[in-house]
Amino acid sequence: MPPAGSPTDKSFLGQPRMLLNLFSVELWERFSFYGMQGILAYYMYYSATEGGLGIDQGTALGIVGAYGGGVYLSTILGAWVADRLLGPERVLFFSAILIMAGHLSLAILPGAVGLTVGLLMVGIGSGGLKANATSLVGSLYAENDDRRDAGFSIFYMGINIGALIGPLLTGLLQTTLGFHFGFGLAALGMALGLTQYALTRRNLPEEAHHVANPLPRNLYGRILIVAAVAVVLVVLAVTFGLINATNLKWVIVAVVVLATIAYFVVILSSKKVDAKERSRVYSFIPLFIASAAFWALFQQQFTVLAVYADVRLNRDLFGWEMPPSWVQSINPIFIIILAGVFAALWTKLGSRQPSTPIKFALALVVMGLAYLSFLPLSGMDSVPLLALVWILLLFTLAELLLSPVGLSLATKLAPRAFHTQMVALFFLSVSLGTALSGVFAAYYHEDNDAPYFTIIGVVAIILGVGLAVAARPIRKLMAGVH
Repeated sequence: MPPAGSPTDKSFLGQPRMLLNLFSVELWERFSFYGMQGILAYYMYYSATEGGLGIDQGTALGIVGAYGGGVYLSTILGAWVADRLLGPERVLFFSAILIMAGHLSLAILPGAVGLTVGLLMVGIGSGGLKANATSLVGSLYAENDDRRDAGFSIFYMGINIGALIGPLLTGLLQTTLGFHFGFGLAALGMALGLTQYALTRRNLPEEAHHVANPLPRNLYGRILIVAAVAVVLVVLAVTFGLINATNLKWVIVAVVVLATIAYFVVILSSKKVDAKERSRVYSFIPLFIASAAFWALFQQQFTVLAVYADVRLNRDLFGWEMPPSWVQSINPIFIIILAGVFAALWTKLGSRQPSTPIKFALALVVMGLAYLSFLPLSGMDSVPLLALVWILLLFTLAELLLSPVGLSLATKLAPRAFHTQMVALFFLSVSLGTALSGVFAAYYHEDNDAPYFTIIGVVAIILGVGLAVAARPIRKLMAGVH
């Protein structure tokens, strides 16, 4: 068999054979994550008589956004531990165990205690798993391998198979047996993923165990002290009300912005980064901003669109009302159908495909058109399901133009000493956007939604056009990366 990363290694759909293992692990992790997230907002704002916690709807949506932002923020921790202490393979394994324990906490522990403990475990574990799975996919390809974007699109299809099945099954259990059974199914899905990974992890290449930038032993004590101080400060802030359910989304936004600035400064000032690598990192800054803007719109599937599906949408299917969480499986259906099409398109075009900045620009314009598509539906008491299906098709087209391409870009632009942590920087853009989706949700009003959708749609299109204009200088900074 040819070595992983060799252009002759085409064992899995024309891609490196190890892509299949990582494809499967991420599928089950996303099954559990999206299965839980599909019913999370409803669990918080439904009344106690409906099995929920009775939290104010605006506060609940803010928590959903903050939680999603926290998940992607924790990719920093997972990436740092991988690059400095354990290597990506071991971090991925331990993160999977933490995720399963978090879902079990949501299923078993009652009320706010189960919610807090469960979300913390799932959030930290998902962050550790996501950054390292993506980094390992990137390691399967040589820097200029034209199959890279196609491989990430296939990997992304695995993510969305899990994202499709998760909300369908957890939503069905939630409406028939209750929320805790839905959370329990998410735990079972993660257990399956963990078992599959435990059986196949020995087949990963040696690079999976490599610690890219080992932390000197004499710094271990200092790091433990910093970590302990950070935990104590957070506990004190929560105890004295400085961090609460209402302002949590703003806390996450502030932390992500500060972390992003710090990360760019650390990478750009490192003596282990040469001039060419430094130029590539600079090129990532405008693309980071574009990515954050995209995710601020896209992740409203779990905030604004969750409420829209619950309140405004006609969910009648031949006399049976489908669970509102099923709407969150529409996007993954389109991803599964279209991911292969996009992968084939990028493969066929090869070096003639649009540059990454142009793909990002198109994604923002399409997202703007998706939000403007809500305007003809404004004022309807019962919105047709097909109308929302069309809007989510536009969401999907935009996602395929940016998300798998962004993951691939992070691995291509990454300096050698910061490989996994550069992937974490991409996830920081997702974190910022996701937290902002909770912030924006506070301005959404069901009885007068036209101004909300108009402003967001127009701003997205303006940002996309601006990025397209700046594409040429950005490409110059990318120093040969397409």
